[in-house]
Amino acid sequence: MTYSTESLERATVEAMQRFSKRYIISFIVLSAFVVAGIVAYINQLQNGLYETGMRDRITWGLYIVMFVFFIGASMGGTFVSAALRLADMGWRAPISRGAEYITVSALFTASLFIFADMGHPERAINILLFGRWESPLVWDVYGLNTYIAGSMVYLYLAVLPDLALVRDRVGHQLDPIRRLFVIMFSASWTGHPKQVKALDTSLKVMTVVIVPVAVMMHTVTSWIFGMTLREPWDSPMFGIYFVVGAVYSGVGLIVVFMYVMRRMNHMEAFLTERHFLNMGKLLAGAGGVMIFFQISDLVTAGFKLKGDSAFNLYQLADGAMAPIFWTYIWVGLMIPLALMLLPWTRTIWGVLIASVLANVGMMLERYFIVIGGLRLPLNPYHAPSYMPTLTELTIVLGLCSLFILILMIMMKLAPAISVQEMIETGEIEAVQHDARRAASTDGPEGAVA
Repeated sequence: MTYSTESLERATVEAMQRFSKRYIISFIVLSAFVVAGIVAYINQLQNGLYETGMRDRITWGLYIVMFVFFIGASMGGTFVSAALRLADMGWRAPISRGAEYITVSALFTASLFIFADMGHPERAINILLFGRWESPLVWDVYGLNTYIAGSMVYLYLAVLPDLALVRDRVGHQLDPIRRLFVIMFSASWTGHPKQVKALDTSLKVMTVVIVPVAVMMHTVTSWIFGMTLREPWDSPMFGIYFVVGAVYSGVGLIVVFMYVMRRMNHMEAFLTERHFLNMGKLLAGAGGVMIFFQISDLVTAGFKLKGDSAFNLYQLADGAMAPIFWTYIWVGLMIPLALMLLPWTRTIWGVLIASVLANVGMMLERYFIVIGGLRLPLNPYHAPSYMPTLTELTIVLGLCSLFILILMIMMKLAPAISVQEMIETGEIEAVQHDARRAASTDGPEGAVA
């Protein structure tokens, strides 16, 4: 196999054009789930939030859990694409486009979970018209809109040269909708030195801007919880805790996307084991910090057992939240870290399994933070219970399916690997080195693989 710029361009463009049987079936199944979610949401609108498991004491449920989860997923995309660009990490090149896709898709999905949680979604405009600046909810709304707008601008700037590549190579072969899209959004890009210089400057500016915006967004989201008087949420650590947790789950989600894209688009030559192992290091680093924060939080609260924190610790250690909490600790934190520390599990499969477990764990963590915090009795009555209904589960399934559908559509609108970044960072030569090293290690079979 050749590892030239020409072969990369051909591989990415062909992958964009290819509609395999597996892709079509997946698209149809996911679309059916989205339709089912829409039907369930219409039923919820007609009958009210009584269709859900939420009541007067558990006022936030699975919708807010998933909102926080997808906001976290977007942070991982920003971190891998923009933060690693600032650090001049060349190996990010074949990963950055997928990370940018995940950021935009996750933010769009997260915003829809807010509407799913509202009994009267048409009143959302009231936050903009009559919202009080003292409320973290208002900060979150403006932060989310700023983050979405900035991420879309950043994605467009990054994808512009590749859209022009598709326009020039196979624009006439595309269907009318995609041909119109490519012609419109590739604008008049020709690769002229003045255009390249202007684009490079714009990308540097947006890179510097989008990273603090992302950190701000996740910090503000944590303040929705941390600035209440509920004991489990009343912690100044929540800001950094949410940011690190977002990087942890987001990096894991990008690894899963990398693996699927690698297999589906036959990109084994350009997404090598080195890229997965580097992502595994990021995953292990974020997971280690998460473990430190978790120990610090539990030890300081458990040493004092002050006020309502005792109730929260008991429900996590040996109460209603215990199965979820201990699954999060072992499955979501300890096992992924062990997989990355042990030499014989530091493989593509090891990183993939660790990433899947990390996302399962972080979803559970969001669940016991939201639901566990609301279970704390504010008056002398028994702690309430919460169980998602079929309506909630169907809407969540529909929105998660929409998240994947958006990614699948994006992959067919523009190359899933940034050709421009691969050239600029010298990553094409790096994957050539990976291939030679694999050939020398595994012999002829390794070279073919």
